[in-house]
Amino acid sequence: MRALLTLPSHFSREAARLEAAAVTSWEQLAELSDASLRSLGRSGGASEARLLKLRGQARLVVAVGLEPADAALLLYAGIATPAGLAQADPHRLLMQIGRLQRNLTGMAAPLLDLATVKAWIVKASRPRN
Repeated sequence: MRALLTLPSHFSREAARLEAAAVTSWEQLAELSDASLRSLGRSGGASEARLLKLRGQARLVVAVGLEPADAALLLYAGIATPAGLAQADPHRLLMQIGRLQRNLTGMAAPLLDLATVKAWIVKASRPRN
C-alpha cells in the first residue's frame, strides 16, 4: 500500500480528517463512498469537494499505478477517472498538461513527453482485477 503522506499543505484539514478516520493509504481513500466523503466533510472542517478530488487522485494512483503528483496533474488537466484517461487523445492531453504546467510553474518544472502520456493511457486501458 502507498502511504497517504504527501498531501499538499492546502489539504491539511482533509488530511487530518482522513487520518482521524484511519484512512492511511491511497487504496483506502480510493474505496471511500460518496456518503463516507460527505460524512468526513461535515466534521472537522474538511471540504467535501476537496475530499472528492483526493479520491479521484487516489483512484488514478491505485488503478493506473501513477505517482500521486502525476495523478493530481491529470485531475487539474480534466482527467478524473481511469476510464477518462483510457479514452484520452495523447497529443491533446499532452498539450493540456503542458499548458497547465507552464501556467502553474512557468518553465521551471520539466515538461512531460508524449511517450509518458501514451504509457499512462495504455496502463489505464488495461483491464483491472
